[in-house]
Amino acid sequence: MASQHHDLVVLGSGPSGRRAAVQAAKLGKSVLVVERGRRLGGVSVHTGTIPSKTLRETVLNLSGWRERGFYGRGYRVKQDISAADLMCRLHKTLDHEVEVLEHQFGRNGVQVLAREGSFVDPHTIAVTTPDGEGRHVTADIVLIAVGTQPFRPDDVPFDGCTVFDGDELLELPRLPRSLTVVGAGVIGVEYATIFSALDVAVTLIEPRETILDFIDCEIVAEFLHELRYRNVGLRLGSAAERIVIENGRPVCHFADGRSVASDMLLFAAGRVGATARLNLAAAGLETDARGRITVEPATMRTAVPHIYAAGDVIGFPSLASTSLEQGRLAACHAFGLQPAPPPRHFPYGIYAVPEISTVGLTEEEVRARHIPYEVGTARFRETSRGHIMGLDTGMMKMIFSLRTHRLLGVHIIGEGATELIHIGQAVLNLKGGIDYFIENTFNYPTLAEAYKIAALDAWNRMTQAAPLAIAAE
Repeated sequence: MASQHHDLVVLGSGPSGRRAAVQAAKLGKSVLVVERGRRLGGVSVHTGTIPSKTLRETVLNLSGWRERGFYGRGYRVKQDISAADLMCRLHKTLDHEVEVLEHQFGRNGVQVLAREGSFVDPHTIAVTTPDGEGRHVTADIVLIAVGTQPFRPDDVPFDGCTVFDGDELLELPRLPRSLTVVGAGVIGVEYATIFSALDVAVTLIEPRETILDFIDCEIVAEFLHELRYRNVGLRLGSAAERIVIENGRPVCHFADGRSVASDMLLFAAGRVGATARLNLAAAGLETDARGRITVEPATMRTAVPHIYAAGDVIGFPSLASTSLEQGRLAACHAFGLQPAPPPRHFPYGIYAVPEISTVGLTEEEVRARHIPYEVGTARFRETSRGHIMGLDTGMMKMIFSLRTHRLLGVHIIGEGATELIHIGQAVLNLKGGIDYFIENTFNYPTLAEAYKIAALDAWNRMTQAAPLAIAAE
């Protein structure tokens, strides 16, 4: 087989692979991206971040969800919404994302091979097409950015018709009247609430007693209250013992004898690294039980010094935003630069209905660290913008140190949460405090005014608690 040499070979074209490839190309390096999918973009573009958020936006628009505060729960923009309606916008968005990525690679001189790659040795990768045609490429540096794939237990009857994993759901043949979601992680929660907004009867099953444990408990409680109000069935602390097809419908059976039947079922109980076909042993690498690769957090370097890994394939936090920065960090380190590490605080965004976003410490973490603190809250309905938008739900929670008055964390649930969070993120990373929010002027009317309302709420409590804080010190 003919061999071609590159400074950097990137396996995968998701957020981390894309950013690393462009960064290396801008440093004058020869870069090859090997992508086994039909098109560029990886999981993020084709089955993950972009599709699920596009589906969410389409559902909210066509269902009239955002206007129901004014016009009632029965209000709809389009009465009969079909799967084709949802897919139309989805495909247009994905086409645009791929076009932008292709143009970005083209203008930076990044080469692309639409093939599958696997290691032959630590510096050599075999790339093959589905029909078996192949060749070898060699590289000074290799970045593994293959992402993840759905966890698919053998005893779950996936059929692409009534039982789906998180990737298959985007090829939905029709809209169900009822949906069971197994797994209340981020993916399961997002899809459960998206379909609930379409008035699909949804049951959410989770073996643990709680969900979204990394989110502030008060925000989770608010979220669960909203789901119950919408009649989403919650089966927390209930593990599905068997999933079978009965009379053409998926049925979940539980150990206590109960069962849940529905038109369709989404199995969203985790994802695994897409590393099974990489032949990592030939490169001297191993994975954990979930197919993830261990790296040095500061450099993204694996146990083999010239091989890096980034993105979801390394595990936590598995966010597109952090994956982009991991790719940049890996490329810079590999070619001798010493980039400043990303700021300490980065936001989480859960694109459920309603949105949840958080940055900094939760109240539970502050307590565990024995930091004297105070909390301020604001309801979106307390803002004029909230009245205009017809919002009767949504809240912001801010946590401040009693000793220094510095901001410790911001937690938001409701419309625009993933956009609003960046104000709090900036103040956190700049080590700002409550005075910023009290003294500054915010556009009026905006939901961002909630920052001032919450800060004033905290300040009023602080002035009452000041003598106690001094005594504690």
